[in-house]
Amino acid sequence: MRWEALFADMEAQLAAGRLADVRADVAELARAERASVALADRARASVGRSVRVLVGEADVIEGILLDATPEWLLLGTSPVRRALVPLTAVEAVDGLEVHAAPAPGAVEGRLGLGHALRALARDRAVVRVRSGGSDLTGRIERVGADHLDLADVGGVPRGAWAVAFSTLRSVRSG
Repeated sequence: MRWEALFADMEAQLAAGRLADVRADVAELARAERASVALADRARASVGRSVRVLVGEADVIEGILLDATPEWLLLGTSPVRRALVPLTAVEAVDGLEVHAAPAPGAVEGRLGLGHALRALARDRAVVRVRSGGSDLTGRIERVGADHLDLADVGGVPRGAWAVAFSTLRSVRSG
């Protein structure tokens, strides 16, 4: 009887050791999985949620996250106003889902910032562009590979501002 108890105890210890190894492996895999989640993935999982996006010193854009791609976020800041925020300008986001969305499809993955800005140019919408610390208001006339041309809609006609994508903080319409 002593031998059976001894072997049972050894088997229980071995099973407990295996279980501890499995738990450690699962925890390590979970950490590795979390480390691969991009902000855009969490944003896509949060479409429809109310969020706050920090895009500069004391510049917080609040609204419903309407769309999210690997390059930009679209927020509804009121029933008629929208804010397009390049993901490169995002400093922090409050209100995101903890989980991530699956990888974007082929088409969605190719929808860059230029695509969204060209849609605004086609609509001839008057927009307010925050670039660095400056606000410019006008219509987007042209969208290049790395910049947009913003024509002034105020008083005296002038040339267009060429605004580099790298400086864009937000484009607001409505």
